[in-house]
Formats: sequence, structure tokens, C-alpha cells
Amino acid sequence: MPFKTMGLADPLVQGILATGYTAPTEIQSQAIPAILDGKDIIGCAQTGTGKTAAFVLPMLHRLETVPQKTKKTKTRALVVTPTRELAVQIEQSVRGYGRFMKLRTLAVYGGTRIETQIKFLRRGSDVVVATPGRLLDLIQRGAVNLSLVEVLVLDEADRMLDMGFIDDIRKIVAELPTERQTLLFSATMPSAIKKLTEKIQKSPLSIQIGRQQNPIETITQHIFPVPKGQKMDLLLHLIEREEMSSVLVFSRTKRGADRICKKLKQNYVEAVAIHSDRSQRQRLKALEGFKRGQYQVMVATDIAARGINVEGISHVVNFDVPAYAEDYIHRIGRTGRAEMTGDAMTFVSEEEVLSLRQIERFIEHKFKPRMVEGFAYTHRVNLDSSPKRKDGKKSKPGSSQRKRARVKQGPQSTSDQSRQQSPAKKKSSFKRAKKKTSGQRESTFRGKQSGSSKPKSKSMKKSWSKKKKTSAQGRKPKND
Repeated sequence: MPFKTMGLADPLVQGILATGYTAPTEIQSQAIPAILDGKDIIGCAQTGTGKTAAFVLPMLHRLETVPQKTKKTKTRALVVTPTRELAVQIEQSVRGYGRFMKLRTLAVYGGTRIETQIKFLRRGSDVVVATPGRLLDLIQRGAVNLSLVEVLVLDEADRMLDMGFIDDIRKIVAELPTERQTLLFSATMPSAIKKLTEKIQKSPLSIQIGRQQNPIETITQHIFPVPKGQKMDLLLHLIEREEMSSVLVFSRTKRGADRICKKLKQNYVEAVAIHSDRSQRQRLKALEGFKRGQYQVMVATDIAARGINVEGISHVVNFDVPAYAEDYIHRIGRTGRAEMTGDAMTFVSEEEVLSLRQIERFIEHKFKPRMVEGFAYTHRVNLDSSPKRKDGKKSKPGSSQRKRARVKQGPQSTSDQSRQQSPAKKKSSFKRAKKKTSGQRESTFRGKQSGSSKPKSKSMKKSWSKKKKTSAQGRKPKND
């Protein structure tokens, strides 16, 4: 079903066609008609399936067709998103699709001067795209009025949960009118997000595209076992030999990202790094340069993973295996977007085997390791071997492993069980007998040792006193 037949406003359809899109994706086909009907939506789909357009297009249609209540421009649509990069990209999408509409759009986020943002907000803005922290700052300063918001969009809700923004979201929702349309979009749906939807939405329609744990089918996944010290050499080898036109490399740490970028530049590869220590101007400049093809490789951390929406990324490289399985889905989802194909490569060292196993359990898929031809490995990394303990000893099997072993052995015969149990019983009865005898010996020993001590019972006390008197009378006085 093309966009023309969805009943969208003509200026909006012109804007869609001007961006080069003609047919909607699956999430867009299901979400847009429901949002146009005024329903609250919970949209859950894999990264790279077109969730942004799924809420931006019907939101802009409403602003175009439904007249605003006041003459002065007030905020009618609010989009809350976890990262600065994502806020900027949503703002660009709103401007791109609504290029033939008379709308004011503003993105507000940290890392820039708040005074400038306050100045633009006072002029009036139909659509505000914001990160939670900066939006709360603006609310506390009285710089933004959300009393007339008609549509609230929470984008990448699971990421906001991971970053600890759920309480901020509740505070923001408290500033909004109760009569509104609330749209929530996420790649995964944790229980905390489900509880949040029960409080802020009215009878929402759930739309699930694909399985939450699975990456989209257009991505080919590769696992490369490699010693930790050879990861950089392997990356350079692949960039040299493979056709890798636009590469996004993920590092666990900011320092690691800078180190990888520096090594790539030393080997004459055009590269740039992006992470939270860079200023907003540096991050935007790096993203724009990567989009234009100025840089072949961009190195990023997980914080920036959700905010990178660049078309045409051919390869995603996990230089470090992500600590959380969910981050793996969001990392590799930067390629293979909008039904295009892409490759995701993950370098796995001996120390990262457990993290790889967590990812396999999460996506319910067993990876086949791949060795790179022509690359000189110092030693082979075995992904099947269980990790060794720090003290060098073999790790003991866990309770689940012991249970599986019992099931494999099968039920034992009653005679075998009685044979196994009888020695244990004898041993326990022997221990009890030993305790009794030892107790008796102890008591007799104490009795002997305490022969001169006073007796406790009354009758014994009387006899004791009589003996004491007679002994005192019969005793002769000593000579001086």
C-alpha cells in the first residue's frame, strides 16, 4: 500500500516523495492507520525497520489537518528521546517530511547553551523533540508550556529505561494534559516499560513486528575468534581486503574508541570517533562527515548506538563484545536499514566467550565461528572451551549441570540405592553412638574433677553440712 492511499495530507505526501520514499515498511503500514484513527500505540519492532516515520507522518498529518486552539504558536506535539543524536535526527526527519508545511520544529538537548533554546521556545514551536534531562530543566525554568500538547511520543523507550530516565518521564507526563494521544515505540519491551504504559496510555493497541530478540533478516552476522592483542591487526586486515565502504566500529569504552581511531589514522584510514566526551559540535560534525563519505570508518560507544541513523552503512564491527545482549541488537541494527543488506562482524577473545554465550541465548541462535584466510593468528581461540578460573583450577559444575547429569544417568535401581544409603546410615548411627559415649565420658570426667564442689539438690546440701560439722568437731587444733 503506497503512502498516497493512506489518507495523508497532500503537502505531507509531497514531502515523503521528495525524500525518495514511495512504499511504507511493515511497521509503518500497521501503525500509521491506527494513529490516524486517534488510538494510543505501543510499537515494538527491530532496529532499522522505519519506526521514526511510523510516528512522524501521522503526527504531522494531525498538525496539518486539525486547527490549533490558539492563534499564538504553542507546542502541540512532543517527542522524547534518550540521546542528542537521535533528537537531532528526528528533528531532521520532521523538517524533511514537513518541508511543504508551515510548521516550527525545535530539538532541545544537553551539551549546548540553554539560553539559546529558551529564546527559540519563546517564539513558539509546533513540534519539540527533547531529551528528558534538558526538557525538565526547561520546565523548571518556565521556558516551555506543555499544557496544549496533543500528541506525546516516547521513542526508544527501552533505552531510556537503561539510562535511568523513567522517573524523568513520569515527571514530564505529569505536566501534560490528560486528553492526549500517547505513542510509545521501542525495539524491546521490558516489564518496567509495560508497567509505565498502563499508567500513561488508554487502551493502547500493541503492534509487534518480528521477534524482539532477533535482528532483522537483512543483516548477515559473522563471529571472528581472535586473540585480544590481534584485534586491531584483524580490523586493518579486513578493511584492506574486504569491500568495506562505510564502516561503523563499536568499542566498550571512550578511551578504547579514541585508541582505535588513532591506530586507523596511523594506517592511513580516514576515521573519526564519537562518544559522550566530545562536544555536541564535534559529534554533529563527525556524523555529517560520515554521512557524506568524508570518513570511511566511524568509531563509537554504546551511548551513541541508538542515535546513529546513517543510510548505507555497509559493515558494523563489534571490536569488543557488548556487555549486554540487548546492546548487540542495537549495535548491528545500524546496518541493513530500510530493507537494505548489511554485514555485522564481532571479534571475540578468550575473555569474551561468556558474553557471546549470553547473546546466543538471547537471540536463540548458535553462531558458527569464522577464520579469516591470509591472516596470521598467534594462536587459535577456542570458543567451545569453558573459561578458566583466576586461580587456574577447573570450575565446578553448577546446579543445572548436575541436574542434567542425573537425568542422563537415569533412575537407579532400588537395590543400588539401598547399597548407597546403608553405609551412610551406619556412619550416621556410629556418629551418634560416638557422641553419646563421648558425652558420658565427659560427664564422668567433670564429676571427678568437681569432687570438692558443693552439691546442688536440698537433701545433698543437708548431708553435706552435717559432714562438714562433724569434720570440724573431730579436727584437733594445731600447736602454736
